[in-house]
Amino acid sequence: MRIPGFIDLQVNGCLGIEYFSENLTEESFVESCKALKARGTIAFLPTIITTSKELYKRNLTVMLSTIEKYREVREMVLGFHLEGPFLSPADGARGAHPKKYIIEPDIEFLTQLIDWSKRSIKILTIAAEQPGAKEICEFARKRGIVVSLGHQLATYPQIMELHKSGATGLTHLGNANPHLVDRHKNALISGLAAKELTAMMITDGHHIPEELIRLILITRDIEKTIVVSDASPLACLPPGDYSTMGKMVRINNSGRLYDVEEGYLVGSSYTMLECMNYLASLHYLSISELEQVGFYNPLKFIGLNKSRIHGVANLDFHNDTFTLVD
Repeated sequence: MRIPGFIDLQVNGCLGIEYFSENLTEESFVESCKALKARGTIAFLPTIITTSKELYKRNLTVMLSTIEKYREVREMVLGFHLEGPFLSPADGARGAHPKKYIIEPDIEFLTQLIDWSKRSIKILTIAAEQPGAKEICEFARKRGIVVSLGHQLATYPQIMELHKSGATGLTHLGNANPHLVDRHKNALISGLAAKELTAMMITDGHHIPEELIRLILITRDIEKTIVVSDASPLACLPPGDYSTMGKMVRINNSGRLYDVEEGYLVGSSYTMLECMNYLASLHYLSISELEQVGFYNPLKFIGLNKSRIHGVANLDFHNDTFTLVD
């Protein structure tokens, strides 16, 4: 293998540890990092979904303190991904994000978030159609933050307007869409058409179907494609019923993680290892291309190179499958 492990730009937690929970501690954050590394994720962006201002400040502080204290965590954490709060409040588009905390783009609040993170925000996900999206995109880019578009109802012109303002990515393209949309003018088709933007996709076999994965690969160069896990706080746990974000959710035997009452997905129960293996099983990409979408492209997207990565996860690739070697 030419790569030491996988780079994941979207991890919400694992082992029941929530990065957006008031129960997050330094000890639990260390535990989650160790669990991810044991499963082949060599470095990642802890992702905080839309939450209260108080929890943003608290949990960024907890994670930064942990990074400063523990070398193994410092080596793994490349920065933070803020998935919100400047998203669409519409049902379907907002996904599992709590509506009460979604707000229109607010430069003053983003400035606070930058300060609380000690300028460590690497990705900010926003909805392109929200009032003030252009201004906050330009503001974020001037401060070295990569802007990605997602949880939106944006049209193609709106997406391209944000691209002109500095947005370079699409967060988990194909997800966070309403069930009923215009047959031609909708955020998914607009995102597929916006080939200038790098598409992040969740290839866990549940979030998007095989044919959409193929379409994403067809519509853009391999350099503009990234696999993310969108690992939920319940990733790495066995099938069963759990509670997260105040909802009862279920991991079934296939690994699908969903809201028991409403049926929609609540993140992934998988890590990058399972996502990369599902993608490999489709035989669309060579081993070199798989390494690109799972390691090199994520680093390039946030402006880092391989020299930033320390340690190895002892990956092997045989018979179209990534495995961990003791």
